[in-house]
Amino acid sequence: MTKLLAVNDVHVSYGKVEAVRNATLDVGANEIVTIIGANGAGKTTLLNAIMGILPLTGRVTFADRQIAKLEIEDRVAAGLCIVPEHRELFGTMTVEENLRLGGFRVSRAVAAREEERVYALFPRLKERRTQLAGTLSGGEQQMLAMGRALMSQPRLLMLDEPSLGLAPLIVADIFRTVSELKQAGVSVLLVEQNARAALEIADRAYVMELGEFVMNGSAKDISGDQRVVASYLGFQHGEDSKL
Repeated sequence: MTKLLAVNDVHVSYGKVEAVRNATLDVGANEIVTIIGANGAGKTTLLNAIMGILPLTGRVTFADRQIAKLEIEDRVAAGLCIVPEHRELFGTMTVEENLRLGGFRVSRAVAAREEERVYALFPRLKERRTQLAGTLSGGEQQMLAMGRALMSQPRLLMLDEPSLGLAPLIVADIFRTVSELKQAGVSVLLVEQNARAALEIADRAYVMELGEFVMNGSAKDISGDQRVVASYLGFQHGEDSKL
């Protein structure tokens, strides 16, 4: 499989505290890879470092290009994009305006085409295109955050806790859309509290504990591992033992 993203021996620190160490992973073209682990394991920190939001040491290659020293804007231009945990929408702007901000780097014609593609993925956003983002439900805001990221035509979309705080039916819609993105040629690196749901749609998985990967393999093998079942799959979504 062609490697779209390759992370090798990456370390990320907050001051003197090393939050991620020896991280090595890869994501192939047209592949969904998930990272599971407890809160505080370093999952979000790693995504932010790959995106350039946090500094790192190590090697990060995207589409055969070393990107560890690139600015965030250049990583986006290369086809790498992140949907952060807190979505970070512009609440006083409409759905349509938020989407168009996401497509500011592409031509007007391409932006118009991508906007229609987003509306096809998320029909609810089309119904609310003139509504202020801050007045949307949590599920609609997550759809908008994903749609805004897709406006930049990413080759790899990194999703940080897309189901957080959402009702089960909305979560099912979000994960169904993630699977559709793969079919449309967009690879996904997914950090998700709902480990069971993430493993159901992922091709491969990594398990992170205390800043390090302790296990990786096919999603099927990981979901069947007794240690993973005991630690991460022995609860229902929404209980206290969230990842």
